Parts: sequence; structure tokens; C-alpha cells
Amino acid sequence: MTESTENKENGERPFPDLLSDCVHCGFCLPTCPTYVLWGEEMDSPRGRIHLMGQAEEEGAFSDASVGHFDNCLGCLACVTACPSGVAYDALIETTRARVEDEHERPRGERLLRSAIFSLFPHRRRLELMRGPLRAYQASGLAEPLRKSGLLQRLSPSLAAMERMAPPIRSRVPSLPERVPAAGRRRAVVGMLTGCVQGAFFPQVNTATARVLAAEGCEVVVPQGQGCCGALSSHSGRAEEAARFAEATVRTFEQAGVDTVVVNSAGCGGTMKHYGRVLREAGHPRELVRRAEALSAKVVDFSEYLARLGPRAERHPLPITAAYHDACHLSHGQGVTAQPRDLLRAIPELEVADLPNPEICCGSAGVYNLLNPEPAADLGTRKADDVSSTQASLLVAGNPGCSLQIAATMRERGEEIAVAHTAQVLDASIRGLPPTALVPS
Repeated sequence: MTESTENKENGERPFPDLLSDCVHCGFCLPTCPTYVLWGEEMDSPRGRIHLMGQAEEEGAFSDASVGHFDNCLGCLACVTACPSGVAYDALIETTRARVEDEHERPRGERLLRSAIFSLFPHRRRLELMRGPLRAYQASGLAEPLRKSGLLQRLSPSLAAMERMAPPIRSRVPSLPERVPAAGRRRAVVGMLTGCVQGAFFPQVNTATARVLAAEGCEVVVPQGQGCCGALSSHSGRAEEAARFAEATVRTFEQAGVDTVVVNSAGCGGTMKHYGRVLREAGHPRELVRRAEALSAKVVDFSEYLARLGPRAERHPLPITAAYHDACHLSHGQGVTAQPRDLLRAIPELEVADLPNPEICCGSAGVYNLLNPEPAADLGTRKADDVSSTQASLLVAGNPGCSLQIAATMRERGEEIAVAHTAQVLDASIRGLPPTALVPS
């Protein structure tokens, strides 16, 4: 069976057909972060689609074309902007998978990618880093090391990793397997805890579970869950992504829930397309159907709460908060109004929208580790936008965005408190003072 025939049987259009949807109109150009940075046609969505067509005809990828594909953040702003409905998300993920399978990268790049993916999708390995990282942060070595520029000279990727490491505080207790609903139960929902989110932002997961419980949800937290596969999928590691996806499908099938709430934009964006992830890796159709069934149950935290409607009382939070649209929440899932509506329903909380919300902050999964220079440029642009709001709190729905923007602000000497939408709602519902989110 040819690839085109198999795709049609699965309800998927073949790759060349998807390429032909692009009419090269240019509506994507002002929303593409790398085109905004460099003004280079081949670093725009339509330019990359042209290169994809060339590779399709020639049956091979050149070093130059791979470089342009690697420059793409996968932010999907072009998908939102495109009047022709070009499925750039499917195109870039398929292309990246083919690059990883067919193109020989330089040895240094292979080693860096191997190191990154040997660590970040593995929560237990990340948790082992908490102790040493906390000791390093308490030692006072960070500032002189950064000023010396030693890490930057040794490895820009390592310097970026050190710069963006989150502050490690006391360990937040692990969530139990079931969190009971407060009062009359309205729903039973599953909850993804994630790898980076679970290891470095456990307080976000705790707040998420508390808010859901306060709104009448019994929360099921499968203890054996691991990485959802988002980081691998975004980087073209198709088989690895499919393995993580398959394990996640089985985990939540066994949990027996009708809804899976996700509080990380990148994770939710990938889980809603699990069928494509497993098809990309050539998995059996029965497993693809099961993956699609789970995808239909996946919903972002803010999306779900907006649909459910509020029950818990909100107490005043006199704070000005800048809301940042995480790309895989706004462009990938079309969730923009819901988090803002939830925040604006909190008494005395003022929500400030950032200028240029469609432009990525430069995080983009592990993009800021693989491409630290353009990521830093985009981080600076986003920090400028945050500063312009004069907000004391930055709210984001993705851990990578939080790390990227906070690190850039810190480098500029403009410390800003950062919180997830769930943490802000949790503070309001519990009647906590503003200092719980914005320390004085």
C-alpha cells in the first residue's frame, strides 16, 4: 500500500496535497517569528513549504534546507493567519520526522540532541536534578558564572539551560491518585502531570487539582504516567513520540475517565493530535483509533473550567497581571478567550494584554536549547512587551514560556513574578493575599 493510499484510508490527505494548499499569499509573514527577525524568505512558512516541495521532488534534504526547517519554532502562528487553511503543523512535523530519518546531522548536533532527549522527557531523571540544582542556586555561583561568560563560550546551549533553570524551593508533596471533589461532585476528570511540569513546577499541578476539586471535580491522577511525547514530536523524533503517546493512551484508558485535563499548552496541543503522532510512526490502525479516542477527551485546563462554569467563590486579588498567549494554546488549540475570562472574573484583578501576542517568546519546547541565539532575540522582544504593561505578575499556560520570559526579564534586572492561570485562580478561591503570587 502506498503512503498516499494509506493516508486516504485513514482520513488523512497525502503530503503533496497538503503542500499544494499554499498559494504563497504572504499572510503568514508578519506572524512568523523567524521572518520577523531576519526577513529571509526561506525562513518563512511559505519559504519552508517551497523547500519541502523541492525535497519531495528530489528525494533528499540539503544541509541548507534542514537549517531552515530547524530554524522554525513550530509556533503555528502561520496556521492561525493562513486564509487558505494550510496544515503547516502537519507539514512541519512530517518534514522533521523525515529529516531525522534520512539526513545525517553533524556529530556535535547529534550528541546535543541525544543529551536533551535523554533528560527532558524523563520526569524521574529531572527530579534527580532538583537537589544539585537547588544547592547550586543557593551557593551564589550563578551570577559570577554568568558574568564570566564561560558557559557561553563552552556551549551556548548549556548556558541557555543554566540561565533558564527555575528556582528550586522546598518539595511540594505529590498528588494522591484521587483528589475528592469539594461538595457535590459535578464531574470525574483525569489529569496529566507531565515531565517538566511535574518535576520543576509541581506547585502548578497542585493548584490545578485544588481548583478542579473546588469546582466540584473528582480528579484522577494516574501515578504511572510519564511524558506525553510532545517534546519528541515537535523535534521530529516520531518513533520516540509514538512510544510516549502509546503509554499515555494506555494509562488514561485504564483510568477510565471521560475527560483528561491538561495544564501545559505544548502537551495539550500534541495530545489532541495523537492519531497523527501514531500514524507518523506507522503504528497499527487499531492503536491509532484508540489514540484518537483519547484525543477527543483531552481539554486544556482553562478550556474545561470555562465550559464547566464557576461554582467556588472568588475572593479579591488586587494585582495587575500580564497574560501571555502560549503558542500551542492560542495557535495550536485556539484557546485565547477562556483564560482571560477566568482571570477577569476574579475581583480586583486587572488583566493586561501584551502587544504582539501572536509572536512566539522563543521557548518552543527545546528550541531555546537547540537555537539559543534567535530564541534569546525573541525572548528580548517578548520581555519588552511584558515591560510595557507595567504588570507585577506574568500569567502563562506553559512551563517553557514561563521559564523563557522570566529568565530574560531577570537578565535585564526586571524581576517579575510568574504564575500559571491555575495558581491565580487557586489563590483567589482560597482567599490568599496578593503576596502569595507577588512577593513583596
